[in-house]
Amino acid sequence: QVPLVESGGGSVQAGGSLRLSCRTSGPTSSPYHVGWFRQAPGKEREFVANIHWSSGGTYVPRSKKGRFAVSRRIAQNMVYLQMNNLRPEDTAVYYCAARTSFPFWSDDHYTKIDDFDYWGRGTQVTVSS
Repeated sequence: QVPLVESGGGSVQAGGSLRLSCRTSGPTSSPYHVGWFRQAPGKEREFVANIHWSSGGTYVPRSKKGRFAVSRRIAQNMVYLQMNNLRPEDTAVYYCAARTSFPFWSDDHYTKIDDFDYWGRGTQVTVSS
């Protein structure tokens, strides 16, 4: 079993929407947090949002709040990233990541690559103008 599998990427025009999905399994079936990151060509991997698995609490940075939202369905082992009003600068490979270590801090603390233990292979999102 691959611990994390993303899906739902694709090509859209600016202003469009996409919903990315991330299936958790095995060691990530009951994580503490699931995060979404993205990486554009030539750029560093960037935090997008996270969700606390059991409580459903989320953290979306101010720069993305209002366009991006994260949710989960525990029974289906799924985490979603809803992206609206997409812009060309949102073009990137989007990754989901799971944190399996106990969280001592609030949700907005877990935004760094090193905070997460498992990573999916990514799904490409391309936004054209």
